[in-house]
Amino acid sequence: MALYVYAITAQDHPCRLEAIHGVGSDPSPLRTVTAGPLCAVVSDIDEDIRPKRRDLTAHQAVQERLMADGAVLPLQFGYVATDDAAVRQALGAGADGYLATLARLDGCAEYHVRASQSDEAPLLQQILDDLPDARDLNERIRSGDRDPSLPLALGEMVAHEVKARQETLAAGLTEALMPFSRDHFVRPPSGSDFLNLSLLVPDERRDSLRTAEANIAREIGSGIDLRFSGPLPPYSFVQ
Repeated sequence: MALYVYAITAQDHPCRLEAIHGVGSDPSPLRTVTAGPLCAVVSDIDEDIRPKRRDLTAHQAVQERLMADGAVLPLQFGYVATDDAAVRQALGAGADGYLATLARLDGCAEYHVRASQSDEAPLLQQILDDLPDARDLNERIRSGDRDPSLPLALGEMVAHEVKARQETLAAGLTEALMPFSRDHFVRPPSGSDFLNLSLLVPDERRDSLRTAEANIAREIGSGIDLRFSGPLPPYSFVQ
């Protein structure tokens, strides 16, 4: 029977799996497969597991239960092995790397930091105040100049400046938050976000990070939506 694999832990991890269930319409009991100093948390499956809300929630609940008792290498949703032997083989082949990563993640959780422009009006006004060329173009348009090239030129100038200023702010936020982490990972932002940052935060720095969050939000003022989420399983820091 195929196995759904949730995470890898050290062999001495408590793996308290009672009172929680795994993925599937009729979940099998959670159990462990051990190979030397490592074990994998798995459950038997007899169906294709798709990212339904029920199964995503079950997957996340297993990670959070394991994290409460020690370091864990969380696998992304949907990892399936053919049988126990395949899991043991994988644990044995990657043992050195898994153990090193467990040591690096010990006592840490992942935090996501995202930022977007919630109100562009203050930024646009600042750009007009700072850039004489943009201000001149805007005044010509407002005064009734019908030159069709003016709005395009102004739009391109403002868009370039918005991007540059957001990139500068993103770099500054990353630099300010890095001291609270053991490691960090910057992803390309998506949607309206201009910052997508993952932090690997040791337990003893979590309160300091939350204080920094409040201070930074106050310093950057209105117009910026700064969003923190965590503690989370450290998916971004597991190869």
